[in-house]
Amino acid sequence: MNYVLIGNSTAAIGCIEGIRSVDQEGAITVISEEPYEAYGRPLISYLLMGKTDREHMRYREPSFYETMGVEFLLGRRAEKIDSKSKKILLEDQSSLSYDKLLVATGSRPFLPPMKGLEKVEKRFFFMTLDDALALERELNGEKRVLIVGAGLIGMKCAEGIARRVARVDICDLAPRVLPTVLDDEAATLVQQEMEHHGCVFHLGASVERFFDNTAMLTNGEKVPFDLLVIAVGVRPNVELVREAGGSVAKGIVVDETGKTSLEDVYAAGDCVESHDLTNGKDGVIAILPNAYLQGHAAGVSMAGGEERFDETMPMNAGGFFGVHLVTAGSYEGESHITKTENSYRRLVIKDGVLKGFIIVGDIRRSGIYTALIRKRIPLHDIDLERLLESPQLLVYDRKTREELLGGAAI
Repeated sequence: MNYVLIGNSTAAIGCIEGIRSVDQEGAITVISEEPYEAYGRPLISYLLMGKTDREHMRYREPSFYETMGVEFLLGRRAEKIDSKSKKILLEDQSSLSYDKLLVATGSRPFLPPMKGLEKVEKRFFFMTLDDALALERELNGEKRVLIVGAGLIGMKCAEGIARRVARVDICDLAPRVLPTVLDDEAATLVQQEMEHHGCVFHLGASVERFFDNTAMLTNGEKVPFDLLVIAVGVRPNVELVREAGGSVAKGIVVDETGKTSLEDVYAAGDCVESHDLTNGKDGVIAILPNAYLQGHAAGVSMAGGEERFDETMPMNAGGFFGVHLVTAGSYEGESHITKTENSYRRLVIKDGVLKGFIIVGDIRRSGIYTALIRKRIPLHDIDLERLLESPQLLVYDRKTREELLGGAAI
């Protein structure tokens, strides 16, 4: 069997390990536009902070690809999928045949229309290692940086560079930071910590136009800058599948095994459409755990095994200057909130099950909440009062504890 993977990030690693769990002999070839082995993309901010280095950003050990028998085509771009002849056309007009194909092309930064942007010489994105290295080459203690976008990418960029530049300004049309992840109260805690480290926010305002290294905002403010970072969102890379005639909606349409509408073509990761188990809606859920598990299920299925992944839901975990947060699921339902001056916890319950949560501060037991959501465990099996006040494993009844612990009930 000849397996080909387009892309070399989290979903591809999951696929490789999934294939090898079933087929130890088939040939695996990875085509990657980036010239690097797989690395942890969320770590690029810590690279700029000096909290990690290139070696520790590896997603797997250096021997991983050799051990798994993977052939690399690094720094190469796939231009077209010919699903009828089962070939991939590369940018140099060479081609590669496959028996089973995984498309793990991820996403790309969204570039919104902004007047005068074409005249801004020093502008950057912040999604890849090359993006981070390009920005790093321009950083020094005299530079003023404007980040357009207060979502996860923009905020991690701000954290990564705040101590290395003179000033960081962040603008976003939304009225709060991390608008798709946090509610107002949780966002306030994160924003206050960012401001304590010198970040300046301009919320509820977007860029109207750029002129002479100054951004004119829609609220009338003028923000001067030396470096511009655009972090207003991403778009899934679906073009290869769409142009090959595959089904595409908000992302590449796949079933629970990762199979697309094209014969012997699978897809996984940030380029695919997933079903959110917490609200019943379809969309792109671009987070690492989902990408890996989707890739693994696809790999097992490509190799002739049986594996499905249907537990997709939004999850985010991270921190900003030591303020830790974990979120999961959706927030439509009855909210139960506990908070202190430096912490916040909101659990959202609907139809008798936990649908989502936001935790800022003490996140040590968030995994219990995640398990409740993912397994759709009815709350009549749970001591709700203890769930809200002290989320330890004993909030589960004995039967549920046995299920979660593989039969070793306590």
